[in-house]
Amino acid sequence: MTGRSFPAFFLIAAAVFSPAVSAAPQSAASRLPAPSWQIQKSGTEASLRGISVVDENTAWASGSQGTVLRTVDGGKSWIPAAVPGMARTDFRDIEAFDAGTALVMGIGRPAKIFRTEDGGADWTEVYSSDSPGIFLDALAFADKRVGWAVGDPIDGRFVLLRTDDGGRTWRELPFDLRPAAREGQGCFAASGTCLIAQGASGALFCTGGPAARLIRTADGGASWTSVELPLLSGQPSFGAFGIAFLDGKNGLAVGGDYRNEPAARGNAAITSDGGTTWTAVETRPPAGFRECAAFVPKTGAALALTVGPTGSDYSLDGGRTWAPIPGPGGWHGLGVSPDGRCAWAVGKGGLIGRIRF
Repeated sequence: MTGRSFPAFFLIAAAVFSPAVSAAPQSAASRLPAPSWQIQKSGTEASLRGISVVDENTAWASGSQGTVLRTVDGGKSWIPAAVPGMARTDFRDIEAFDAGTALVMGIGRPAKIFRTEDGGADWTEVYSSDSPGIFLDALAFADKRVGWAVGDPIDGRFVLLRTDDGGRTWRELPFDLRPAAREGQGCFAASGTCLIAQGASGALFCTGGPAARLIRTADGGASWTSVELPLLSGQPSFGAFGIAFLDGKNGLAVGGDYRNEPAARGNAAITSDGGTTWTAVETRPPAGFRECAAFVPKTGAALALTVGPTGSDYSLDGGRTWAPIPGPGGWHGLGVSPDGRCAWAVGKGGLIGRIRF
């Protein structure tokens, strides 16, 4: 537990939650804040799905109708930072390094990635593909240089892009090095969290449809391995939608059935060995289909959040059990600041909410 104190109305009763806490000391978990959303004015009606949190003051968001937003005052104001000429583009993911530098991804044909270094005043197109079937799903960066993008399969293999210069240039992984997909399998461009970059050479992404799988590389894409995830699978609307890791061992995956949003089954799984094996969450799972999840670092316990169209949930034990967060539904994306001080979520109709810890 850090040395920060929390307002009294945020304190969680240890008697209520102590049976669920196994991933952190009870004394730390019992003092963690009970999350509560502060809804902010985004100034847009667009469907927001991308959110990247730099710190407790700075965040970027993106979505439909070419929407890109930025705040540098903790969300008191969200300033449009649109890419010129891209008003019809659906920007499903955004990755920011600081208040001035960010990359935004347009999913459909032509699929495009743009980069700004001046807070969105100017944008440079750094990737474009008009290949038949191209559809990008997510961006992820390990640091300010190494990043990946994943796209749905073309000719039976997932599209993978990599950058080593902060997204200024991108190269497509050669076709014969791309991981194979099963018939009908793909990723979900729901929240930008189906992909994680790990260090200089690692990346992993989750899939849905006929198989909910975690596919990963540890050697820069030279080879790939996969493992089945115990989430709903077998139908086009089933699968894993988002993944998150607290550290090198403890992680979680969320998803379910986007055509049956209230269904709280097959929608979460956890790992304690870095993703080699997974266990389904069957006791007190999230309350419905969930599109993304995130851990809140530096709290002294395994605090995690997850959001989806029917609402949001939090866990004090690394995702083993979940409790609802009061507030609206309609969420699509979620991001947490690296220092663990705040989280932002975005969703339908320009919905933006913030939790400050």
